[in-house]
Amino acid sequence: MTAKDCGHHNEEEEGHKLPRRLFAAVIGFIILILFIIFLIWLILRPTKPHFILQDATVYAFNVSTPSFLTTNIQITVASRNPNAKIGIYYDKLDVYATYRGQQITLPTLLPPTYQGHKDVSIWSPFVYGNSVPVAPYLGNALSQDQMVGMVLLNIKIDGRVRWKVGSFISGRYHLYVNCPAYVGVGGKMIGNSFAVGSSAIKYQLVQNCHVDV
Repeated sequence: MTAKDCGHHNEEEEGHKLPRRLFAAVIGFIILILFIIFLIWLILRPTKPHFILQDATVYAFNVSTPSFLTTNIQITVASRNPNAKIGIYYDKLDVYATYRGQQITLPTLLPPTYQGHKDVSIWSPFVYGNSVPVAPYLGNALSQDQMVGMVLLNIKIDGRVRWKVGSFISGRYHLYVNCPAYVGVGGKMIGNSFAVGSSAIKYQLVQNCHVDV
């Protein structure tokens, strides 16, 4: 093999090594960035927000035959960011009511909100549904609740959040909130409740909600 052939062979080897080195450098850089993000996350230890269902004002909760439900409720929900160094972006939050697992109102979109360190945000949306058909297997349960004069509703919030640490903003995470609420039916007052106007009853609940992020 001549010196010329050896030189050509070395050039080919160097040409093959260059893409491998670039690929290894890119992988190393990505691993370093992920490690830094993980380290920041580990040091700060972000805590999921706390939600409280403060009250519910029932304007309508009417059942018509055969098992159609009309609902109009205004709720007050408070959210607190417990983190001292992490802000929270609420990008998209839908709130709605369910009865024994069935959604009985349309989703109401809450306005996008940024929540600073230790801040509290409060929303007071209406959730409503007109003549929503109740599943047949829930008919008896609904009739029994009407006789008792009280129903257990679940106010649920479904949406997306992002975490903010300094200038770094994370990707979107799914937020799921479930707030149980006992309210009266047929004008019945239970617990700390009082009439609002001529046809509405406000129930003071102060109910902690279950939060998954």
